[in-house]
Parts: sequence; structure tokens; C-alpha cells
Amino acid sequence: MDVTVLGFGGSEIGYEKTPQKAIDELLNSALDAGLNVIDTAECYQGSEELIGHAVSKRRKEFYLFTKCGHPHGMESAPNWSSDSILQSIERSLRRLQTDHLDLIQLHSCSEATLRKGDAITALQTARERGHTRYIGYSGDSHAARYAVESAAFDTLQTSINIADQEAIDLTLPLAREKQMGVIAKRPIANAAWRTGHKPIDSYHHTYWERLRKLNYDFLRNTDLEKSIGIALRFVLSIPGVHTAIVGTTKPERWHENAKLLEAGPLSEAEFQAIRHRWEEFAPKTWIGQI
Repeated sequence: MDVTVLGFGGSEIGYEKTPQKAIDELLNSALDAGLNVIDTAECYQGSEELIGHAVSKRRKEFYLFTKCGHPHGMESAPNWSSDSILQSIERSLRRLQTDHLDLIQLHSCSEATLRKGDAITALQTARERGHTRYIGYSGDSHAARYAVESAAFDTLQTSINIADQEAIDLTLPLAREKQMGVIAKRPIANAAWRTGHKPIDSYHHTYWERLRKLNYDFLRNTDLEKSIGIALRFVLSIPGVHTAIVGTTKPERWHENAKLLEAGPLSEAEFQAIRHRWEEFAPKTWIGQI
């Protein structure tokens, strides 16, 4: 797959119950702008249905990724049985209005689950049935490291950003060695600094607290767009990262993000300044966030 460096992440549109009309405009404008990666999951509360309705007629224009393992939502108990996973994939195909996926990913299952092998076997069966072209693992820290070591997966989706750099040393070097596709999730750290105070959404609190300690110079700048641009360019400057998944409910965001990337990768000095700050202030307990 020859993917664009920016991809669309489908969690927000589901959790925020974005109207279908807005999704139609959002995704079609993104495809018109050249974006060719759409990533979602079965548990993103209607995201798959919204995407299917909006762009299934343009299926040949983009790569379609989804995830499985949480048939009753991310807050409910997962089900990693082979039957459940295969049923989930079939539901995703119907919801997305397609006859195949480009990538199906196990959604943040533990290392213990991976070692049992049933979940991996289920993805391999789905590939044999023609339901997906590639199989991947979406997750973080040592479970992600095991997924890469197992050589069972074509891709790794993992959290990488200015507040979440464990993967840069733990998993990415091996993923590059194994020539895996790497998808960066949460690439702008949920812009947790944007308001200047602790975010309302608790999902963003960990990054908020980390960024207060890291205290990057560029986050003190009052120009929010410039700081988001630096954060995004940092992720896309990391060797082995192929696409960064950004979620939004605003159609204009794609053109804004593309403009931010016109400056290209960070300079070596800018990149190393962010890395050195992490190495100096990040304790070992700051592991990858799901």
C-alpha cells in the first residue's frame, strides 16, 4: 500500500455522534484533497456505518483499515475468541459497505492473548477468506513489542507523539527491520495543551500532565497551529513511520494539516531537542498510551 502521510482516524465521529451530512462532507473533502487512508474500529460507536454511508461508492480511492476485539464497545469486556473476531469482521464489512478490508487489526489485546494464538489465527483465516488483504496489531508498550517480534503481522499501529515516545526505542527499530508498515496513532497528543488548562476529557489528562513536565519551548508559543505543526512534523520525521492517523469532525482540518506539513520534516536540531527533552524528563513509567 502506498499510503499518504496523513490518514483519517474514525473515533471522534463515532463518539461525538457527528451527523451523517457532516461526515459526508468531511470524508469526501479529505479524499478530494488526496488523503487515501481511513482507519476506524468496530467499537467506535457507529463510526463504521458513518464511513460506509459516506464514501463506500469511492472505495477504490482509499485504503480501509478497521480493528476488532471489542464487540460491545471499548469500555466492555473484550472477546478474543476466533468466532467472535470472525463475526466482528463480517459485521464490519457490512457496516462499511465493502467486500474487503485493506487491513484488519487486533485492537490493543494483551501479550498473553497474543501468545495464545487464537486471535492471530482468526485474522489469518479472515485473510484466507479474502476479507482482508493485510493483518495488523494496534497497541502499545510490551504487547506491541511482542506483536512485532512474532512476525505474524504486516503492520503496527501504535501511539507516537511528543508526549508518548516509548515506541521510538522499544518497537520501531524492530518494525523497520521486519519491514512492517507503521501507523502512528494519537500523533498530536490530542493537542492536550491547546486550551492552556487541564482538558475536560479525561482521555487527554495523561498527555496534559506529561507535557507540563516536559515543558517544550514551542508549546509556550501562543500560535496553536504552529505548535500542532511542529508536533505532527516530529512524528513524521521519525524513521519508519509511514502514516499518521488524525481524527477530526471539521472538514477544513485536512487542508489545514496539509499546509502545516508543507514545511517538511523537522530539522535534525529541532527533532533532537524534542528527543533530548523526553530522555531527560520522562520516567520509565511513561509507557505508550492506548
